[in-house]
Amino acid sequence: MTASLPSSRREKGAAPSRWQVLGWQLLGLALILAVWWLLTDKLQLYPPYVFPGPSAVWTEISYGLWGTGPQDGKLLAAIGGSLRRVLTGYVAAVVLGGVVGLLMGAWWPLRATLGAYLTGLQSVPSIAFVPFAILFFGLNERAVLAVVILEGFIPVALAVSGALLNVPPTLRTAGRTLGASGLGLLLRVSLPAALPNVLSGLRTAWSFAWRALVGGELLIAGAKSLGEQLEVGRNTANVALVLSTILIIGIIGGVFDALLRLVEGRVRRNYGLEVGA
Repeated sequence: MTASLPSSRREKGAAPSRWQVLGWQLLGLALILAVWWLLTDKLQLYPPYVFPGPSAVWTEISYGLWGTGPQDGKLLAAIGGSLRRVLTGYVAAVVLGGVVGLLMGAWWPLRATLGAYLTGLQSVPSIAFVPFAILFFGLNERAVLAVVILEGFIPVALAVSGALLNVPPTLRTAGRTLGASGLGLLLRVSLPAALPNVLSGLRTAWSFAWRALVGGELLIAGAKSLGEQLEVGRNTANVALVLSTILIIGIIGGVFDALLRLVEGRVRRNYGLEVGA
C-alpha cells in the first residue's frame, strides 16, 4: 500500500488560488505606492512639478471625475468619449476580422496572400498609420476610428484563420460522417472547435485597439478623450494630470482585458483545456 503524501507536498505544485494571486497583487500595489510616496513626499528627491506624489495625482483624479476643481469633471467626460470610440471600433473590427478570418480559413489562396500581408502589417506600430488616416479622412474622429478598426481587425482575422487551421482533422471527419459539409461543417464543427483560440485573438485585438485609440486621440484636438487630456497636461506642464490620465488608461485597459480573460478561461474550462482554480 502506498502512503498518501502529506498535504504540504500535494499542494506544493498546485496553482495558486485567485485570492492568493489577488493578495500578492495588492501587496505589490502597496509597495509601489509606498516607494512612490517615499521618493516624492518624504525624501522629496524631485520637485512636485517634475514628479508629483500620490496625493497630488489622486487630487487630480478626484477633480477630473467628480470634483469642481480645475478639471471639473473633464476626465470623466474624456473616459466616456474614449470608451465610445474604442467600443465602436472594436465591435467593427471583430465583425470584419471574423468574416475575413473565416474566408481565409476556408480558402487557402486567400490565406496565402492576404494572410501574409496582414502578418506584415501587424508588425507596423499603430502610430505609423495615424498620419495616413488624417490625410485620408481629415483631422477628425473618423481618422481615429479607422486606425482603431485596422489595429483590431488584423489580430482577429489572423486568430480566426489560425484557429480554424488548428482544428483536429478527426473532428472534421466526424462531422462529415454525421452529414455536415460545406458551410454547415464550418459553422457547426470547425468554428466551435476553434472558439478558445479565437477568444485569445479577441483579447489581443482589444489591447491593440486600445493603444491605437490613445495614440490617435493625441493628434485630434477638441475631442473629449483621454488622449486630449494627455495633451492638455503636456501643454500646461501639469504632470499630475498626465500621470492620472496614464493611470486611468491602464486601469480601463486592465479591466477590459480581465473581463475577456474571464470569458476565455470559462470557455477553456468548458472545453477541458484548463482546470478550474
